[in-house]
Amino acid sequence: MSSAAIVDAAFLADPYPTYTALREAGPIHWSEAFFGGAWLLTRHADVEAVLRDSARFSAQRTGGWVMQDAAARGELKRFQQLFARAMLFVDAPDHTRIRGVLNAGFRGELLQRLVPAIEQRVDALLDELSAVDVEAGFDFMQALARPLPADVMALLMDIPAADRGDFIAWSDDLAAFIGATLPSLEQARRAQTSLLAMCGYFERLVPLRRAAPGDDLVSRLLRAEAAGEIRGAAELLAQCAMLLFAGHETTRNLLGNGLQALLAQPDQWQRLQREPGLLPGAVRELLRFESPVQYTGRRIATDLVLHGQQLRRGDLVVALIASANRDPARYEHPERLDIARRPGGLLSFGAGPHVCIGAGLTMMEAEIVFGRLLRRFPRLCLAAAQPRWSGNAVYRGLDALPVRQPVATRLAPSHAISMPRR
Repeated sequence: MSSAAIVDAAFLADPYPTYTALREAGPIHWSEAFFGGAWLLTRHADVEAVLRDSARFSAQRTGGWVMQDAAARGELKRFQQLFARAMLFVDAPDHTRIRGVLNAGFRGELLQRLVPAIEQRVDALLDELSAVDVEAGFDFMQALARPLPADVMALLMDIPAADRGDFIAWSDDLAAFIGATLPSLEQARRAQTSLLAMCGYFERLVPLRRAAPGDDLVSRLLRAEAAGEIRGAAELLAQCAMLLFAGHETTRNLLGNGLQALLAQPDQWQRLQREPGLLPGAVRELLRFESPVQYTGRRIATDLVLHGQQLRRGDLVVALIASANRDPARYEHPERLDIARRPGGLLSFGAGPHVCIGAGLTMMEAEIVFGRLLRRFPRLCLAAAQPRWSGNAVYRGLDALPVRQPVATRLAPSHAISMPRR
């Protein structure tokens, strides 16, 4: 397979045939289609090993990525300074220190306290749909998948949900940059503008939160800064911005991708209605089947040989998470969606030190949303023949997901819905 042919329109619409071909051709490939040159890892065992081995595979990789255009290095300096401080892109001991601060805000018992508020918000968004909307068809992405994660992050950070339009727009610009296999200067500029806007938002919020702290994530970061666990304003602002972005992007795509997969295979949707106890496992299977994060990158920290290939310090490795999640050496019939499957070793949230800190929150939101939809719209179906994928290589998601429910089905009242607790 030609490396130049990997990332094209067909790949962005459906990357899985390419992943299959790469896995079958070998465990490791050099491709110039990703960031001007990177080693691609295709199989579950290798992807998991790389994500767990932070000593040899470093998450500290933003320099060449952001500053690849030599003429714009001065222009993008502030972007690089903030981007490089985010927990996503630092190694131990800094990563361990920052993650220790944030872990407490994502404990299971704290997330459970959010369940009633999330349920209420989901019901409110669905209540905005009229019977005519539901019968004729509505865009699930605009109606629920886009606004809800921003609302939940606003709740977690105790910031006004009314500002979610800004949050979503800023996140879109960052996602376009991170999701480009070779970002353009214009994408970098737009991402910088949005990251600076996010940080500016939190700069205005911080004095207010210092005066009246609470138990939200921003207050936790401020207390950690006072204790010396968060070092400086730039590090604090970078965590706030990346929490807002990451908490929105992955959840939005899980909701859209998951619903599309279920409705494209109505037998799975109908089985969930008959067996609602399968829902927690079904969410994990949806994450495996249509991973919201398709790949992640690492820099080689020391020269090494992998599958007979010499990898040099500084080389980029692209760990193809979505390919690993469909590796037949790890999963039986991986191309089949099976909501009764128990997909152990799931890599959609990463693995090792950098495993997604908000994984529990994302899955909780998905369980609530799909549970509500199953009860209120039991005959929901796709209203378009083909899904409209966004074309983002990293954050696989939908621009639109038209759905409808035939008029014969009466909506169930919100209060009749009971969700299983974690």
